[in-house]
Amino acid sequence: MKRTLVLAMVAGLPANADVAFEDWSSALPVDHIYGGGWEHFVGGGVAVFDCDGDARPEIWAAGGEHPAIFLRNQTASDDGFVADMTGVLDVTGAVGAYPLDINSDGALDLFVLRVGPNKVFLGNGACGFADATEALNLGGTDRWSTAFSATWESGQDRPTLAVGNYVDRTNPNGPFEACDVNEVYRPVGSTYGPALELKPGYCALSILFSDWARTGTADLRLSNDRHYYVRGGSEQMWRLATQDFLGAADGWDEISIWGMGIASQDITGDARPDIVLTSMGDQLLQYATDGPGYVAAPYAVGTYAQRPHTGDDGRPATGWHAEFADVDNDGFADLFIAKGNVDQMPGSAVNDPNNLLKQRPDGTFTEVSVEAGVASGHRSRGAALADLDGDGRLDLVVVNRRAPMELYRNVSEAGNFVSLTPRLAAKNTRAVGAWIELRTPDGRINTQEVTVGGGHAGGKAGPLHFGLGTAKAAEVRVLWPDGKQSVWTPIGAGTQATLWPGSDNDLRVHTLAVDG
Repeated sequence: MKRTLVLAMVAGLPANADVAFEDWSSALPVDHIYGGGWEHFVGGGVAVFDCDGDARPEIWAAGGEHPAIFLRNQTASDDGFVADMTGVLDVTGAVGAYPLDINSDGALDLFVLRVGPNKVFLGNGACGFADATEALNLGGTDRWSTAFSATWESGQDRPTLAVGNYVDRTNPNGPFEACDVNEVYRPVGSTYGPALELKPGYCALSILFSDWARTGTADLRLSNDRHYYVRGGSEQMWRLATQDFLGAADGWDEISIWGMGIASQDITGDARPDIVLTSMGDQLLQYATDGPGYVAAPYAVGTYAQRPHTGDDGRPATGWHAEFADVDNDGFADLFIAKGNVDQMPGSAVNDPNNLLKQRPDGTFTEVSVEAGVASGHRSRGAALADLDGDGRLDLVVVNRRAPMELYRNVSEAGNFVSLTPRLAAKNTRAVGAWIELRTPDGRINTQEVTVGGGHAGGKAGPLHFGLGTAKAAEVRVLWPDGKQSVWTPIGAGTQATLWPGSDNDLRVHTLAVDG
């Protein structure tokens, strides 16, 4: 691969050490902890989304046996975050949640994963929510749901939803070799039909619909936990169009890991999404190929993070949420990995700090979490990187098991940026399935896909963030979900904007007036 050649030529280049975060947990109104018994050893997801259109995203965090918490973002008035007291979203038994616009009314909704029946809350555009689970015919199963993803099929007004389920709690021979089936819900009019069961299930902890091969059709990747499927299972790819799983005959590499999270972004410049799969021990970076399969990155890339990078605990690390994001706006996506022991597993590290791996221009990564101030040693689970205070730098929220949630403000000496939100009218208002390309003056193109899912038990709905380094301007174009592609359109550094399709393939750029 070209990446291996680049590594051979430039390995050992020095890394910048200017990434910095400050502890911002004082902005949180309460100490929120994800807790509970073995059914909450996994999960602990966080959803970040702007539910009132002020460009300051809110935070919802799962609580496990404790009530979930919903925090309104009041940072524009220096009030930090305010706990919502309506009692609508503070469900118990919650594992995680994902924001999306299910009914295509322009307001973001929330799909909540639970130990027990899942919940769907429809938003009103002003951070008010109503339970629509039964009305949408989505509350019929009593499973242990741990993963979620969504995509829009052509011609549909509503998204196709996928739910990943963990151990079948009703199996008397469990929990080992007792993985439950997964489910796909397809829209029928204004509601949903019965679940299509995906068999076999191998205890999914993260799933993601993506156009992996850039064919124009999204397929579902499932990352599965071999701790409970034990043998005979593997990572999976399910084709939506043909409703079957890829196998060895299709060029699919059936690897077996303790799969817990999926991070997806093109980092090699070939416009195909590369992935990180978190696990116990190695965190697997895989590069996209021309076919359906992937190739493992060389160890020298620096992303395997298989042992704690600080302290004296040399046992294997345990990765959960992973996310690519450019934290210093230099134009290269960095990688955050939430780490933490399942609970008291003696074969795994207990002092297992989170990773912040900064990407260098040669495609290698170097650990900077200690210097950056985010190397928490708690049992971390879900996390999100998002611009919470509107200053153009991505902040960090981390949910912990048996320890309070943490919040970090990004105070890095960062480069320039643009923040872009593609939008559509009538259906699929958040343009899920769109690809955004940003071309900088040096000719380099960064590509990001609008997806719902992945991570570990939680995700974001909001702008796609692009670092520009020292560039003062760039060009952007959008490949829309219907296959139409806009022309290259100039955009200035510091722009926070929504992108709408115009006539004759032009791009309408609506700049947001945001304080900060």
